[in-house]
Amino acid sequence: FVPLQFALGEAFQFDWSEEGLVIGGVWRKIQVAHLKFCASRALFLKAYPSQGHEMLFDAHWHAFRVFGGVPARGIYDNMRTAVDRVGRGKERQINMRFLAMTNHYVYEPEFCNPAAGWEKGQVENQVGNVREWLFCPRPRFADFTEMNAWLAQRCRELAHRPHPTEKERSIADLFAEEQPKLRQITAPFDGYFEVACRVSSTCLAAYDRNRYSVPAEYAGQRVSLRAWADRIRVVADEQVIADHPRSFTRERLVLDPWHYLPVLERKPGALRHGLPFRDWDLPMSIAAVRERLMKTAQGDRAFVQVLQAIRDHGLDPVSVACTLVLEQGTVSAPIILNHVSRLVSPVRSVPRVATTLGLNILPAANCQRYDSLLGGRHAH
Repeated sequence: FVPLQFALGEAFQFDWSEEGLVIGGVWRKIQVAHLKFCASRALFLKAYPSQGHEMLFDAHWHAFRVFGGVPARGIYDNMRTAVDRVGRGKERQINMRFLAMTNHYVYEPEFCNPAAGWEKGQVENQVGNVREWLFCPRPRFADFTEMNAWLAQRCRELAHRPHPTEKERSIADLFAEEQPKLRQITAPFDGYFEVACRVSSTCLAAYDRNRYSVPAEYAGQRVSLRAWADRIRVVADEQVIADHPRSFTRERLVLDPWHYLPVLERKPGALRHGLPFRDWDLPMSIAAVRERLMKTAQGDRAFVQVLQAIRDHGLDPVSVACTLVLEQGTVSAPIILNHVSRLVSPVRSVPRVATTLGLNILPAANCQRYDSLLGGRHAH
């Protein structure tokens, strides 16, 4: 092998590693993104559930944000999220979304020869070192947020280790010289992975073995589902129609009860046993009204009218109206809607009569002016 030397701000190396940890009380395999600067040896680590496109884009954005800039080149192996086809020599058919990210951050991607991991030996060695430094013994975490906060802190601590070649200086000292040579970033790359899907009759769009609710009016239609590392958004007619936190468990339903309100207007009985409405997080006063109404005949239909008022006028006035009817002791949909109408209707302004005006010239008392109104004749 030949020892290599890189100029400050010239290049970084990227790779993935797989670790087995207990997260949330469950043992699972996680994917750790490694990004390492070739000159200063500054490193960045972030854990994800998978190695998908959205995870790759998110790892680069957070690394560049932490380091405060982008080197001129990035060195990768031939991972499927970056390379669609490997040709002869250095010929590569680069994935279009990956190429869009490199163009956004304005750096040149460079790919190793197949099965030649030593061409990015720094990050390859780092994978084994990090496993020894951080994951032996294996720590436990409540979730990925806690784990990534811990990894960020450990990266800051490892930056104070001596530099491998300039041992009298630390990695942090070398990075302080390298950071001004990085190209500054102005905005994050919108790193989502998009697929087309059809909304089911139960108003659900499926992605990665989970299903997410969509407004009922789009049932049966084809929509675009965009997946980020932490969000799922459904787009139709160039507008975002649904936004959910992403779930990484399997066969889970992520439901928004408001997406099913048009169905409730036609099928109010579904309010009692509908899965989206079981653990509905409503304000305390509205939840109390729901409990009172559901004990009466046609209470489900009455509460649907309250929900329609929330959709039309907002949550705050309906919450206040529910508080008022609970204080009065008579809970019914017409009374609630009457309160909402009075709360949202604009207050008519009464014109103020000026009381400080006065007459500069007092009129003379002249009763003949009344005669002039009658044409000079007295009324009989």
